[in-house]
Amino acid sequence: MTRDQLLAASCRHLTEAATQQQLMDALAILSEWSCVDGQLQRQFQFTDYHHTMAFVNAVADIADREDHHPEMVVGYNRCTVRYSTHSVNQGSGGLSHNDFICAAKIDQIPSHRV
Repeated sequence: MTRDQLLAASCRHLTEAATQQQLMDALAILSEWSCVDGQLQRQFQFTDYHHTMAFVNAVADIADREDHHPEMVVGYNRCTVRYSTHSVNQGSGGLSHNDFICAAKIDQIPSHRV
């Protein structure tokens, strides 16, 4: 798996969680993301609330296009994005390829928008 492959992919309905090896491969590509409590997570910093909300709206656009929505914790000048896939592992949740796809696409949000 490469960053270009993640960017070219689209989310699809999944029922199987990513393997540990797939997670390690994804984290090597998505170097600013980490796995915290079974979720793929990254914190973004901004200069002010306006830039934070512009980023949140850009993430929302990606989430709607991919039909895969993260949890976001928003503060004045920061946003933590957390991904997991609730439909994997018979509904108990976990990480999937969809989480990696969306993380890669979020990393591509132009810096002038954030």
